[in-house]
Amino acid sequence: MTSPDGNANATTKVFLVQQGVWEMPLESMPLASGYLKSTALADDRIRDACDISIHNFRGGTTNATMANALFSDEPPDVLAFSVLGWNYRSFGSLAATFKQLNPDGWVVFGGTHVAEQADRVFRMFPEVDVVVNGEGELTFRDLLNCYLDGVDKHALHAVAGVSFRETDGATCHNVARDRIEDLEIIPSPFLTGALEMTDADGNFRYDVALMETNRGCPYKCAFCYWGGAVGQKVRAFSPERMRAELEMFGRLKVHTVVACDANFGLLPGDVEFVETLIETRDRLGFPRALETSWAKNKSKTFFRIVKMMKEAGMRSSFTLALQTLSDTALDTMNRRNMKVNEWEDLAAWLDEEGLDCYAELIWGAPGETVQSFMEGYDRLSRRVSRIAVYPILLLPNTDYMEKKEQYGIKAVRGDNDDFEYVLAHNTMTFAENQQMQRFLFMARVVAENAVLRWIWPALRHLAGITQSQVLRHLDTWISTTDDPAAAPLRGYAATAVGGTGAFGAAITYLYTDPDAERMLHRWWDEAIRPLVPAEAAPVLDEVFRYDLLTQPVYRPADHPVGEDLPVVLVRDEEYYLRSGVRLRYDVPAIVAAIRRGEEPDLSPVDFTVDLYYRTGSESAVTSTNHEIVVHFMGMTAEEVHDNARGSAEGLSEAEFEATSASRSAEAGSPAPDGRTTLGMLKADKGGCS
Repeated sequence: MTSPDGNANATTKVFLVQQGVWEMPLESMPLASGYLKSTALADDRIRDACDISIHNFRGGTTNATMANALFSDEPPDVLAFSVLGWNYRSFGSLAATFKQLNPDGWVVFGGTHVAEQADRVFRMFPEVDVVVNGEGELTFRDLLNCYLDGVDKHALHAVAGVSFRETDGATCHNVARDRIEDLEIIPSPFLTGALEMTDADGNFRYDVALMETNRGCPYKCAFCYWGGAVGQKVRAFSPERMRAELEMFGRLKVHTVVACDANFGLLPGDVEFVETLIETRDRLGFPRALETSWAKNKSKTFFRIVKMMKEAGMRSSFTLALQTLSDTALDTMNRRNMKVNEWEDLAAWLDEEGLDCYAELIWGAPGETVQSFMEGYDRLSRRVSRIAVYPILLLPNTDYMEKKEQYGIKAVRGDNDDFEYVLAHNTMTFAENQQMQRFLFMARVVAENAVLRWIWPALRHLAGITQSQVLRHLDTWISTTDDPAAAPLRGYAATAVGGTGAFGAAITYLYTDPDAERMLHRWWDEAIRPLVPAEAAPVLDEVFRYDLLTQPVYRPADHPVGEDLPVVLVRDEEYYLRSGVRLRYDVPAIVAAIRRGEEPDLSPVDFTVDLYYRTGSESAVTSTNHEIVVHFMGMTAEEVHDNARGSAEGLSEAEFEATSASRSAEAGSPAPDGRTTLGMLKADKGGCS
């Protein structure tokens, strides 16, 4: 047997298994497995003796498909799973299958969903041998050395940070392992080659590049268990490592980097990371966007970073992680220590800077009521372009889970996942929750995932209609219309009370099915337009049309749909070009004025705009990742220029506009590789922790 590192004498076969949450064309990067593999292979003995491979599955992959992929050849000796709530049951099933094939093999479970939960895991899945508690890299390395030493899997007393079953079946919880203080002892899974970075054609194989710049979170929010590192100091990876990893991503033409940190923008070192990101983009053309969980309290560091990104044209969605605007709910969340009362000034500042900002809310926290939530939702909608709304879930090891009785929480386990869905508590009845789940469905599908973006401030300012009212009208219309195109959405919405599974299907439908766009036009005409003042109707009609025009272009290779748009190349990145779009009003200027708190000029004009859409939206529009889908929205030439600027090889703004002006002559001229050109503008986590 030959290992991936060329070791022909490797005798121990180790599989690391991950499964993403979304079923989409591109893979989610298996970062957790990459850390485990790179750390294990840094041990000379393990590198010589073990053949370690990563098996990464997309969301929606069936147990039978995964079992055939894993076990149709010789089964491994050690099978380690990176477990989260959505794959817990599937991985338990695969563990049982594995033990039928290799009864003496080891099954290791790690990840936030199973850490400190060994008693329940062993009760449900007796085939599991070991549960890793806390960070997994050093623990997994020690487990592999125990396997190589011939240690009995029922006698792992010397390995800190694990739970296992002794020979008599009793569960043994070993002493906790200290958090890793020096993160540099974890080799980079990218730079070491532990993670495969490209596909068969040499292209970056994942939807986005996942990175950690640090670990830890100083807060103790009642709903959260961030890698088991809540209420702990933050530890950072070195700037030199970050620079080398960003260099690799730049050369691989990775568009979006996602920093998997709890509070990015909290540490002074985050400034250096963004400086390096921008410098890499300026030199290599990529990466072009940063997504992350921004620090809850916005410090001088955060404002400095935002200014840098604004000036450099580096895109991001800046997050207001408020979760609730109810003082009572904030108390139960343990979040009163955060300066959430300053959010409106911050949101206004981001808006003035022209930066995309979205907020997060959680429905159903103890202390929240329907009235307080809806008031908070509409208050937020006056300040931010998107609101991400999530139903409260009970996660293992969290304060809410431990205080279920105190808050009167009634919950139920999911059908296809292992999350506990809250049904009622002391300030929320069953009926109120059912009512709100319908609202959350529409809010998540249509507003959070940006099916509609531009119309919200325009309707509020010109017609006095709030965002929540629009979403409720849509729900009512979908429930009562005879339009056959509404039937799929009606069916998905009917499942809202039962879990989150239909959100992705509804988003995919609205973004990819031509009948859905026609249906939205009919809803607008029948349900919204009658509520609009007559003098504002023509303007709002154009804003709504612009909303639909700027949705991502979905062109799957196997069955292209929609109009046939030319593909142009802007600084090594492909865009669909919809040229010469004519509007009766300057919609971008009108909405921008409203967001600035100014009265817009509503004079009719013959407004013409060219819209550019990043190609490759197929993964984004078939997931529920709203932070990524916005990068595929239609952009003006100015926005594309800002997003692609920076390198000496790039065009100046004047050159870009001059080339855009000549697009119609070039749009029909195929490049040698079959694409059309725009002047050929010179020069594209989870786990055992």
